[in-house]
Amino acid sequence: MNSDIEYITYTDSERPVAYENQVAEDDGEPTGDSVPGNRTEALINQGRSSAGKGRLGRPGGKRLTRRHLIAAGVAGLALSVALAVVLSSGGASWPASVAVVKQQVDVACQNPDIASEPGQVNFACGQDTRQILWVFSLLTSEDNPAFSDTSTGRTGLEPIAPGQGGEIAWSLNLHHPYDPANPIDSLEVAARAINNIIGGAAITGQNGAQVVQPGLESKPGNCQRYTGSSALIIRQGFPDQCARPVTGAAGQAALVADVYEQWMVGAPSQDATNAATLYSNADNPGDPQVQAILHTLPNSGL
Repeated sequence: MNSDIEYITYTDSERPVAYENQVAEDDGEPTGDSVPGNRTEALINQGRSSAGKGRLGRPGGKRLTRRHLIAAGVAGLALSVALAVVLSSGGASWPASVAVVKQQVDVACQNPDIASEPGQVNFACGQDTRQILWVFSLLTSEDNPAFSDTSTGRTGLEPIAPGQGGEIAWSLNLHHPYDPANPIDSLEVAARAINNIIGGAAITGQNGAQVVQPGLESKPGNCQRYTGSSALIIRQGFPDQCARPVTGAAGQAALVADVYEQWMVGAPSQDATNAATLYSNADNPGDPQVQAILHTLPNSGL
């Protein structure tokens, strides 16, 4: 461990401005309290072939016993139930546009500058967490790269104000000018923005001094909710960050909901809950809650 990294546990009201070379841990269970964040992831069992036939014509010469018949009946019943579930769900799937956006996300996430600076938080493009990008696109633009909200000025597949998008594009070393109607551009900018919201950022102020902007992970209360521990990593010149990674399903869902509230300021809290539900069920479009949410989207194709 580097000597300039420390793990310290504080409440939001107690946390000092800066500490160095101290270590403390606080483990606990998530409390469920929400603290608003600041704006700113074969075994191939090959059966052995048997020679000969038994009295019932089965390879291997063994007779079907009552146990075999019962096992076969149970297996058949399980298969029937599974088929019934599949058929009753109508082969539920995500809107066709989601598959397209998933491919675009994979391309956008190849940008090496996606992670927040300087903390290198990369939740938005993590291999197991990048569904946050297509979930947000589905909810905020219905996967339409030409989306435009005249009331807010937000444009693109991942709606973001053009001015803010241009600033982030500069930090990503994107081509200029930034094109919010280009889905890859839009997703790259969104990924960096989401990572900044989570991990904070250090920027150069107008007077040339470094300004550290905290993220959602800069608050002990949030870390308790996301990871089960309020311990923080504190480094001079860096935004504070949760000492434990956000890996649990409940913690990730809570984080996604909080990010959505920062992303779409003023949106109903139910929208943030919906984002967390879709995120958590990225591999389960047949979930009743998912289907209910999708049916509220006018152009979902359902």
